[in-house]
Amino acid sequence: MVANFKVFKKVSPNGKVTVYLGKRDIVDHVTAIEPIDGVVVVDTSYLADRKLFGQVVCSFRYGREEDEVMGLSFQKDLYLCSVQIYPQLEKPEFNLTKLQERLLKKLGPNAFPFTFKLPPNAPASITIQPGQNETGEPCGLQYLLKMFVGENETDRSHRRSTVSLGIRKVQYAPSKSGRQPCTVVRKDFMLSPGELELEVVLDKQVYHHGERIAANICVRNNSNKMVKKIKAMVQQGVDVMLFQNGQYRTTIASLETDEGCPIQPGSSMQKVVYLTPELATNKDRRGIALDGQIKGELATLASSTLFSCGDQKDIFGIVVSYAVKVKLYLGALSGELAAELPVIIMHPKPSKIPLLRSDSQAEVETFRQDTIDVDTM
Repeated sequence: MVANFKVFKKVSPNGKVTVYLGKRDIVDHVTAIEPIDGVVVVDTSYLADRKLFGQVVCSFRYGREEDEVMGLSFQKDLYLCSVQIYPQLEKPEFNLTKLQERLLKKLGPNAFPFTFKLPPNAPASITIQPGQNETGEPCGLQYLLKMFVGENETDRSHRRSTVSLGIRKVQYAPSKSGRQPCTVVRKDFMLSPGELELEVVLDKQVYHHGERIAANICVRNNSNKMVKKIKAMVQQGVDVMLFQNGQYRTTIASLETDEGCPIQPGSSMQKVVYLTPELATNKDRRGIALDGQIKGELATLASSTLFSCGDQKDIFGIVVSYAVKVKLYLGALSGELAAELPVIIMHPKPSKIPLLRSDSQAEVETFRQDTIDVDTM
C-alpha cells in the first residue's frame, strides 16, 4: 500500500520564487511548539546581487479596518522569525526532515530548506467574528509565512517576487481529562434563618467542539425563600492582552427552565441539564472568538488557551476560556445565587500521520498568489 502525503505549494506572481510546505497547522504542545519547515525554490539568476529572505509574521488586528482614517492603523505586525535563506550565511543548524530530503532531491540545486522556530509564548491563531454589516478584514490574529527577494531583511518587498502563505498555530485537547469539576455555593439571608445551597457537578473537564456538556444540579433549600427558576449557560471569555480592560464574556449556549420549580422552603431538587456550545447557533453574534481560519475550511469556535505555567505577564494576543455558569432566581427582592465552573473546549488530537517512505506519493495543493494581500505587509 502506497502512503500519500500532502504538500502545499505557492508561487510568486513572476514565477521566480516557489514555496513548498508540509503542513499549515503548527501545533503547540504547551511544552514545545513544532517548527515550521519546508523548501523554497528560487531562480538564482533572477537574484543578481539581491538576497532571498524568509520571515514569519504575526499580524494582530485589534480594530475595524473601516475605522482607519487619517493614517490611523489598528493592526500590529510582529516579525517573530527572520532568516537569510540564499545565499546562506552559515551552515543550517537544523536536521532535514524526510519531506525536505525528498523535495530537495526532486527539485534540484535551486531548492533550499528552511526551518523557523516560534518563541514559546507565541499566541494562538484566533479570529473575532464580525458583525453582519461590517466589512474589511476581521479582528484577530493570524500568521503569515513570507518569502521575498530584496537587498536586506527590512527592505520593502515587491509583490511580484513575494510569496505569502497563511499558516496557523493551534493547540489540541490534552490526553488526560483531569479532575471532575464540582463546586458548592451557599447563600444566607439577612433577618431570615437557614441558607440556600447550590451544588454543580460536570461529567468531565475537557470537552471536544460540538460535544454535549452535562451539568448535574442539586439545590437544597434550607431557607424560607423560594427558587422560582434555574438558568444554565456556557460562557466564552475573551481577553485581549493588548488592552488593560480588554476582557469580555459572551453566552454561547443557555437553557432556562422552571421545571420542578418553585422549590419550596425545606425541600430539595436534583436534575441534569445538557448544553451544547457550537458555532451554528452563534453565527450572527458579533465578538465570538473563532479558531484561526484557513481558506476552504469550516470555521469553529475558538479553542481554550492552555499555558505551560501560571505566570503569563509577557503573553501577547488573545486568550480564550470557557465556563459553565448556573443561576438560581429567587425573585426581585431576594436576588439570585450563582455557581461557576471552568471547562476546557478544544479539538481532539488528529490521528498520527503515516511515516514517509520511499514509495510515498505527494498530493500537491497549489495556491494562487492573490489569496493573500501582501501590500499591507
